[in-house]
Amino acid sequence: MSEICESDNRLDNLKGSGLLPPIRVLLVDDQTLFREGLGTLLSVQPDLQVVGEATHGEEALQLAATLHPDVVLMDLRMPIMDGVTATRHLRATHPECRVIILTTFDDDENVFKGLRAGAVGYLLKDAPSEKLIEAIRAAARGESFLQPSVAAKVVAEFARLTRAPGTRVAAPLQEPLSERESEILRLVARGASNKEIAAALVIAEGTVKNHVTNILGKLGVGDRTQAALKAKELGIL
Repeated sequence: MSEICESDNRLDNLKGSGLLPPIRVLLVDDQTLFREGLGTLLSVQPDLQVVGEATHGEEALQLAATLHPDVVLMDLRMPIMDGVTATRHLRATHPECRVIILTTFDDDENVFKGLRAGAVGYLLKDAPSEKLIEAIRAAARGESFLQPSVAAKVVAEFARLTRAPGTRVAAPLQEPLSERESEILRLVARGASNKEIAAALVIAEGTVKNHVTNILGKLGVGDRTQAALKAKELGIL
């Protein structure tokens, strides 16, 4: 597992050094000043490249077809075509493109609509800049990234659904989680990043990555959001 961690770190270092192509980002928001500010923020990151800007979902679909972004930062409420509809179309026509919802709305309806449409991340516009950059890099690696308040909503909703009559109970794990893995999984479910988990448990960030990889494998899921949901279903959380 240490080899996986070292490989991820080497990949991040290569992107930052310019030896690998930067992560291509498309900005989709109807507010010009916000797009300009976001573009300025991301432009100073050596591994990120803003390749285009769109003012609504329909324009985003057109640009995605020609610019082939790796990650799309998508607002929800826009004229002509909203962010949920655009995300759904993007996932259908460009499945390699990862969408992060970036909005001011964190009510349950918007959160679940965005995630059901295929978004891999959900952040509020008042999130710290380092969180946004971390989310973009995570999405480009094929990972999910949810703001803690959003992660809590997802877990709570899944808990409600699993309590409903007639709900199928998941089969127990073939290989149980260790005490440390369970501890890390609880922090993952709260929306904590690897860096934050490492600081909280006073262990190396690489060790956290290894544990998260093991957790995903044991749960049979592909990302952190699914891990939290599966753990809730199994009664681990």
